[in-house]
Amino acid sequence: MTAKIIVGWREWLSLPELGINKIKAKIDTGARTSCIHALNIEEYERDGEKWVKFIAQPLQDDEHTKIQCDVKVKKMKYVTSSSGQRELRYFIETMLHAGDKSWPIEVTLTSRASMKFRMLLGRTAMENRIVVDPALSHLL
Repeated sequence: MTAKIIVGWREWLSLPELGINKIKAKIDTGARTSCIHALNIEEYERDGEKWVKFIAQPLQDDEHTKIQCDVKVKKMKYVTSSSGQRELRYFIETMLHAGDKSWPIEVTLTSRASMKFRMLLGRTAMENRIVVDPALSHLL
């Protein structure tokens, strides 16, 4: 059995396949799905498959750092936010780098402009890999 990564309630992560080298994430065991802040989401077709392009702004309070992302859509599904709002979201799959470990995770795309964190890491992405110590931060 592989040792689990210990993380705090917030961590710096990266999503290298999207070109996001650094994004501050809230580690949220209460959320099933993970999500990232995405703007100007546009769906298009490539080789008969559904793709999206969007702008990621991975750094809070930094409107100048913008990363153009293009990725295949895994599925679309309704997600209920913590405020009870249902929203149809794009699900994508991408590699997560947490410390010296990497694995593929599902991420939804949504506006998190009003939120403190540009990414939420949900429990599905953490399953069998991460243990959270809520008293700590930035262990990775």
